[in-house]
Amino acid sequence: MLSIQAYRGILPKVSDEVFIAPGAWVIGDVTIASRSSIWFNTVVRGDEHYIRIGEETNIQDNSTLHVTGGKYPLEIGNRVTIGHRAIVHGCIVEDDCLIGMGAIIMDGAKIGRGSLIAAGSVVTSGSIIPPESIVMGMPAKVAKPVTERERQRMDRSVANYLHLSHDYLHPPPIEDEVRVKGFLG
Repeated sequence: MLSIQAYRGILPKVSDEVFIAPGAWVIGDVTIASRSSIWFNTVVRGDEHYIRIGEETNIQDNSTLHVTGGKYPLEIGNRVTIGHRAIVHGCIVEDDCLIGMGAIIMDGAKIGRGSLIAAGSVVTSGSIIPPESIVMGMPAKVAKPVTERERQRMDRSVANYLHLSHDYLHPPPIEDEVRVKGFLG
């Protein structure tokens, strides 16, 4: 069962080839672009303002995406990874970013293109993170620039979740030899 719900007459707009896992909720003024994925028990709640999620973006399990009424919408770019249990609230996350597991991004923050927010970090309200930055801590501070190795890791995360979401959207028949082999040894 897909948990897509209108709020005040506004129904989410979900493009083709978007995977929304069972148990996830997408509510209200939300637009999700092609080949993105919303994973198990995630809440994307566009009730007080709009939420826009770009192409090939993955929002992992147990994350919360929300907005602040009349003041802070939520805009997430293309090819963004938002790790498990992250809270992303009323901010801008530009293209090609990785938000680590359990990170919190507060109202009015802007995460520059290609940045990595370390797991458990708290980006405070109104913070501006320059492009290609690695950010960590509570409160989060820029630690160093993103290296080529880290960029490759971020790209692999996007590719991995594209593959996973494709498999969930288009599962092979259960009698498929590869699938049976995995269960039977």
